[in-house]
Amino acid sequence: MISARLLAAEPAVTWIKVEKQTFDLVGVVLGSFHLAGILLLGAFALGVLLGAALLRSRRRPRPTPIESVSLHLDA
Repeated sequence: MISARLLAAEPAVTWIKVEKQTFDLVGVVLGSFHLAGILLLGAFALGVLLGAALLRSRRRPRPTPIESVSLHLDA
C-alpha cells in the first residue's frame, strides 16, 4: 500500500538549463546557395542529356513513308 506520507510529499522539481535559441542567418543563406547549386548542376546535366538524345535521334535517317508498307524485295 502507498503510505500517506508519500502521497503528501511535494513533487520534486528538476531544473535543466537551456541555452537561448539564436537564428543562424549565415547558415540559412549558405544552405540556400548549396541547394541552389545542386539544383543548377542537376538541371544542367539533365539538359545536356536531353539535348544529346535529341541530336542523336535527329541524325538518324528517317524512313520514307513507303518503307513502312514495302516488302523490301530489292534487298
